[in-house]
Formats: sequence, C-alpha cells, structure tokens
Amino acid sequence: MPGKSFIYSTHRPQFHQRGVAMLIVVIFVMLSMLLALWSARTALFGEMLVSNDADYQRAFESAQALQQDAELDIRNQKSDGSDCTGSGDVCRQSTLDQIPLESSDVGKLLATLNSLPFGCRNGLCTKRVGNQDFWNNDNEARGTTLAQMTSTPSGSPPIGARYGQYTGAKLGNSSNPANPILADRSAPNKGGWYWIEVLPYDESSKNSNLIVGNDSAGNSVAANNFVGLNLVPNVVYRITSLAYGRKPNTRIVLQQTYVRQKLKD
Repeated sequence: MPGKSFIYSTHRPQFHQRGVAMLIVVIFVMLSMLLALWSARTALFGEMLVSNDADYQRAFESAQALQQDAELDIRNQKSDGSDCTGSGDVCRQSTLDQIPLESSDVGKLLATLNSLPFGCRNGLCTKRVGNQDFWNNDNEARGTTLAQMTSTPSGSPPIGARYGQYTGAKLGNSSNPANPILADRSAPNKGGWYWIEVLPYDESSKNSNLIVGNDSAGNSVAANNFVGLNLVPNVVYRITSLAYGRKPNTRIVLQQTYVRQKLKD
C-alpha cells in the first residue's frame, strides 16, 4: 500500500479585537458612577433639608420663649408665677423705664419714649410709625432698621431686651446652656431680642381701633360689639420677638397682642 502523508498545520484563523467589550465595561462603570453621585447628592440634599428644618424649629422655639419672657416682664413675675425679685436690670429695679402700673404712668412713659431716637429703650417702645416690619429693613432711608433696633447707643441702655434680662430667667450652665441660641449674646445679630410696644386703649370712647368690629360696609359698629378688657391701666401691649438660628440665614419673628387684665372682685 502506498504510504500516506499527513500534514498538520498550527495556523488558526485570526479574530481582530475592536474594543467592544472594553466600551461596554466603560459604559457600565460610568453609569455606576452617575448612580453613586446621584445617590450621594440626594442624601446630602436630604441632610441639608433636615438640618435647615431643625435650625428653624430651634429658632422658632427661641422666639416663643422670648414672647413668654416678655409677658413675665409685663406682669413683673418669675417663670414660676411668683413676684419678681432681684436687683439691677432684673425686675427693672434700676432701669430708667418701667412697665406702667397706673394710668398716670402711661403718659409719662410714652412722653419719654417719644423723645428717644427710635421710640424705644430697655425693650419698651411707643407704637411704631412708618414701616412696621423693621426686621426686613436694612436701609435707613426707609425708616427704622433692624440694626438700630438691636443696637446699644453709647452710654445708654440697649434698645431691645434679651431673654431673662428683666426677669432673671436663667438658661442653665453657661458652658452647656439649655438654649444655646438665646445664650449667645456675642453680637447684635446673635441670639434673640424682644420689644414691647405700649399702646393706650381708651375703653370708654372706643377710639383705639385695637379691638373693633365692622359692619358689611366696613364701618365701625356699635360699642357693645367691643370687648371689655377691664384693664388697669388701659394699656394693650404688642410684643415682637426675634430669634436668630445657628445658620446665618435663619431668622424667626413672632408678634402677639397681650393685655394684662385685672380680675374683678
């Protein structure tokens, strides 16, 4: 039998790689990075919202505390309801301006306050004229500014009042205060302030327009629709409190009308 020869070849067909697999991997990596970045930004945004809301709530509670402190100041009481005792500014023992207790005191106080540059001193003010929201005003050409209402003129008492300044209310340990916002008095735009406007209320003639009803035409109605406040003296107070948050742009302003009524025998 003739011999047979076999030739073995090691040559194999060549496949040219064009980087398709690499491109797919890069795309998946980029998508993963975008997903991770989106998750991180979402988490950061959520934390910012929570942080801002927490700061807002703390400032709001501080403004409420200032409102309550102003009420105690008006009633000359401590936080437990007892009569205020103290010295210096506490209980207004040595301040130039006092909460009026008699009708004759109201005219004297308002005359003194009207003679002052901003109509305020020691946290007591006459009724504001012009722009009512002074806390939004930073231009003296438009009236009283927030910087003026939180200032302390040279050689004079402060215009506004700090928490506990006239009631003696404490915030706990100075190194670890119960309310760090109100404890911060390092600058006028730190902590909180309150102002008490003293507004005479003429209950006999119903001319104050503080508590009034109107008919359908917008005219004042008969006197029997007014609320008899039984005030001694006839004064209504408008309290404005302002608290700064720990963040630079957090600022809360609250207002309320407060009357100190005398109980009938």
